[in-house]
Amino acid sequence: MKNKLIHTLFFCLCCFSLSAQDIHFSQAEYAPMVLNPALSGIHGGMQANLNYRSQWTSVGNPYRTAAASFDSRLSKKKTKNYLGAGVFFMNDKAGNPAFTHNLIQLSLAYHASLNRRSSLSVGLYGGFGQKSIGDVSGKWATQYNGMSFNEALPSGETFNNPNFSYPDAGAGMVYYYSTPDGYMTQNKGRKFYAGASAYHANRPNASFIENQSMKLPVRLSAFCYAEIGVANTSGVWMPGLYYQLQGGARELLAGTYYKYLINSGSKYTGYEKAVAVSLGMFVRARDSFVAKGMISKGDYSLGISYDINTSSLATASRARGGYEIFLQYRGKR
Repeated sequence: MKNKLIHTLFFCLCCFSLSAQDIHFSQAEYAPMVLNPALSGIHGGMQANLNYRSQWTSVGNPYRTAAASFDSRLSKKKTKNYLGAGVFFMNDKAGNPAFTHNLIQLSLAYHASLNRRSSLSVGLYGGFGQKSIGDVSGKWATQYNGMSFNEALPSGETFNNPNFSYPDAGAGMVYYYSTPDGYMTQNKGRKFYAGASAYHANRPNASFIENQSMKLPVRLSAFCYAEIGVANTSGVWMPGLYYQLQGGARELLAGTYYKYLINSGSKYTGYEKAVAVSLGMFVRARDSFVAKGMISKGDYSLGISYDINTSSLATASRARGGYEIFLQYRGKR
């Protein structure tokens, strides 16, 4: 009975979160289109990302999210000010009955040089989302009679709009600052990113009940992260802070990676690729510890993270939150 109750509570949570809250990734900086549309093309070349997240397997039917994005500088000609563009796909499935959320977005960003070390970027995105709900013959709170579930009791739930789509739009801004690495092994470079964005600025309707309006809350996202070389060593600190606010939900994720350069590569010829290993620990406030690991070689990076649940759900989840994997490619345009 305890497990059934947990599943019911989880389903209620699923209904609320899928209606009012967006997906999130623990490796936020490697899902840039979820973070800020102004990041499109900010690295001056092309970038592709694949992300996969699975969580809550220990409690019941898991939440699974797969995403892919590509962004690039539009012009091959190197100029101080330039346009970047991106495309983002996402598929999210959660709980039982299955909630499915598909999303496609196109983004455009303008990157303006402020001086030789810093720039300011402004980005917009537009796209479409699609949500659907599967078999709704699950267990509901109204079917609990105080001792056990009675599936013969009416649920009182009616979903007469089980599949709908909606337009989506938003905007963001990012500030970027960098200093050079210095000669070869000096490793004294600094990079700093900070930005803020608003998703679902058009407040689309996201109700599964026909003729009922439930506006999707605007998601406000703010972040800052950096790469700080430890001079005359092979180490780089990569701290990050990410904050999201949507409706009554808030998320704060903070921590740092430490990257060790196994091989700095041949900077000028490019024949020998740089190799690095990174380990990190982040904290999601009042929710989880996030352990992260990443290996990079040349233009490619592969990372994995695991959420160790510390919230009030930890007893039911046995502290098992979920894992995440990403693959990233960055190349020249």
